[in-house]
Amino acid sequence: MAGTDPIEQLRLGLVERVRGVFNDTAQGEQPTPPSDEALFERDSPIRMVHADLVGMMVGGIRALLLQMLHPDALQGVIDHSNFREDMHGRLRRTAKFIAVTTFAHRDEAMKAIERVNRIHSKVSGTLPDGTPYSATNPRTLAWVHVTEASSFLAGYLRHVRPDMPGYEQDEYYRQFAVIAKALGADPVPINRNEAEEVLRELRDELRTSPEAREIAQLVLTQRPPGTPPGMQSVLGGDAVEMLPPFARTMLRLQRPGIAALPARAATWGMGKTLRWAFKQN
Repeated sequence: MAGTDPIEQLRLGLVERVRGVFNDTAQGEQPTPPSDEALFERDSPIRMVHADLVGMMVGGIRALLLQMLHPDALQGVIDHSNFREDMHGRLRRTAKFIAVTTFAHRDEAMKAIERVNRIHSKVSGTLPDGTPYSATNPRTLAWVHVTEASSFLAGYLRHVRPDMPGYEQDEYYRQFAVIAKALGADPVPINRNEAEEVLRELRDELRTSPEAREIAQLVLTQRPPGTPPGMQSVLGGDAVEMLPPFARTMLRLQRPGIAALPARAATWGMGKTLRWAFKQN
């Protein structure tokens, strides 16, 4: 019987543990069930990329580090969230939004987007220099989106499918753009070339600050409940290595270099194990 098979018990225990990291099981939250009536078809690029846990975790850390370099995004986090006390909760809610908008029924996806738009409408204030900011600013939303899209895809290419055809990578951007446009982002890239252009265009709006560096350290050192010891440092080290040099400089992060090889091997092994565990569910 599968229930008495030690390997099967190990696999199911791993699946349950990982689901507990990404879902608030204490509040009855369950994993998002994939739907055939989602915004995107099964086995399409966005669903393949967003289904890989390790690629998404590494990419998510990279995206957060980049996002904190935008003064509007940074100030919104400082003024309107309890990230210091609940970094895991913030990351969990972001992961849930990605899961629902990618895999759930399209009606549930649109409800999730509407909820985020309502939240963004209430997030505003002033920067330290007195400049007003708003979470509904299309360019701020564009920076958040393009850092996520480029980072999630980079994580997938690095850890899962380095030979992913270019046309599928472009399709990934086109699909993810559906969500970004519904959130009010502009400009929104629909292929790799446009993504590079948007990253270059918005780079002039980035700023370094003690607050950005503080949050970067929090992101890299926090350990979500239920994760094995050392897992965050492995994922964080990989994400830092994937950052563009200018971002590492602005955040005062050192490229791991040759010291990153064991961490990358550990990340690769972790991804292989998780793909084995979840492939059978």
